[in-house]
Amino acid sequence: MIMTVMANDIKTKGVSLFDTLFEKFSEVIISVRGKNKYCVIPYEEYEEYRAYKLDMAHKEVMEDIANEKYHTNTQKHFDTLKEALKDA
Repeated sequence: MIMTVMANDIKTKGVSLFDTLFEKFSEVIISVRGKNKYCVIPYEEYEEYRAYKLDMAHKEVMEDIANEKYHTNTQKHFDTLKEALKDA
């Protein structure tokens, strides 16, 4: 479950508030001026998330290599980037 708290609650109660909240909730959303701005998760979950993101990046690179979607010629790569920036 997810819990939303206001930034001011964290200011007044300190980070110990998270220990209490994580006993009941798996994620804490911090609301600043009425808008959800930050998400806090336990560090172990963060490590899993980072590992997942790195695995996905590795998979994407391996797919690019398999599909020959990469440059070995530096000048050609810069030319491609320059053209892409013109279109942006």
